[in-house]
Amino acid sequence: MAEQLTGLADDRALLGRTSTAERVSDILRSRIAEGYFPPGTRLSEDSIGGALGVSRNTLRESFRLLTHERLLVHELNRGVFVRVLTVEDVEDIYRTRSLVECAVVRGLGEPPYAALEGLTEAVEDGRRSAREGDWKAVGTANIHFHRELVALAGSERTDELMRSVFAELRLAFHVVDDPRRLHEPYIARNAELLTALENGERETAERLLAVYLDNSLKRVVEVYLRRVGDDTP
Repeated sequence: MAEQLTGLADDRALLGRTSTAERVSDILRSRIAEGYFPPGTRLSEDSIGGALGVSRNTLRESFRLLTHERLLVHELNRGVFVRVLTVEDVEDIYRTRSLVECAVVRGLGEPPYAALEGLTEAVEDGRRSAREGDWKAVGTANIHFHRELVALAGSERTDELMRSVFAELRLAFHVVDDPRRLHEPYIARNAELLTALENGERETAERLLAVYLDNSLKRVVEVYLRRVGDDTP
């Protein structure tokens, strides 16, 4: 916990003079997504509040916001914990992803090449991280790819919805004991999907994406069950 709090203290400068529960929530959300606070971690009000230099009330409000986003859970007389997902949670996350991401691809016109720069960057980030053997970073690049895909819809509401969904997805990734096996296949599949979009092949892209998400769900559930089993709270 000491290492996590040291890193968290570095984020204190991000609060500036307009320290709000929303800004604190943004910091904690990012830290949870990055694995600084793994699923099941109890979040200490005193430690985190001290590291960020915020009041107990501000921190509690940020906890409330993140609980609403399903990233935290409050346990009576025990405190606030980073949520541990169930297999049903994982299946629901992928159901949402399929509904939203496939609809985005289906509704696209022919986006200008510049609109796909974010996807291209994510593909290259994934390849570079794989060469370096940083499979956690490969997972981050993969989520970046899909966040950029959703952004093609040009909808702030959809972006906000999926921001929470992708943050939840990272909670499942953090309990996987073999990130290479989980993430490596999707480096090439992201590139294949990008090529279809560059060529304006929406039907092909949607088909690739649907199969992609179905395969990803099965793989995540497989490794998740092996690690968490049926005793997930």
